[in-house]
Amino acid sequence: MEQLREPRRVDQPVDISMTEAGQEIDLLELLYSLLEKYKFILISALFCTFLAGIYSYFIAIPKYQATAKLYVMNPKDSAINVSDLQIGTYLTQDYQEVFKTWELHEMVLRDLNIDYTYGKLESMLSISNPSNTRILNITVTADSAEEAKAVANAYANASREYISLTMATEKPNILSVALAPTAPFSPRKMMNLALGFVIGILLAAGIVTVRFIMDDKIKTTEDVLRYTGLPTFAVVPKMDDSKEEEKPKTRSKPKTRSAG
Repeated sequence: MEQLREPRRVDQPVDISMTEAGQEIDLLELLYSLLEKYKFILISALFCTFLAGIYSYFIAIPKYQATAKLYVMNPKDSAINVSDLQIGTYLTQDYQEVFKTWELHEMVLRDLNIDYTYGKLESMLSISNPSNTRILNITVTADSAEEAKAVANAYANASREYISLTMATEKPNILSVALAPTAPFSPRKMMNLALGFVIGILLAAGIVTVRFIMDDKIKTTEDVLRYTGLPTFAVVPKMDDSKEEEKPKTRSKPKTRSAG
């Protein structure tokens, strides 16, 4: 294609309007290419949705979450003022660090009589503090609803005992005990299906776009004018050799024998 381009002189002006029009035509051609390949894009979207459904319904292991809540109180529980709120905030931050200690994990293991490592327990555990509150959310993610409930409540009870012994302070109150969840937390099947559909569309559209950009063949007279700046004076149609008429076959005369 480089051999078809005519070298431009230095003093030759550039037609900006033609360049901008060419860019608009390229965008329109890309849109037309996407519309022409709508069947491919739709098949890709349905196929990715099917794969997402297979993963969500048959491969992914359901996970359940249960949450217990602790309320952090000021030891001098009188009329609440600004200093009490600040102390409660500091205590909440300190209590969050308690859940990272191996001693607390060991207390939970002994209470539930389970054979887990500290790393596994810590990966199941999530501690959060809602903004502007003195509440600790102890959330546990497990493979079964009952296990999530038992571990969350075990951490709530063990943390009260551990905090009282090591920090020489009053036990935090249990604001809410964990209940067994009725539905799994993950996988989110409908969200996965929708995500698979969108990914299929984007994947197919990306393939069509890349092929459109990489295709530098000159197919029309507009392409010749756009890439070379040369007008087209004539177009020679391509002959289809397969449709040539077959010539009639000549019949050979039968040979005669001479009487001998």
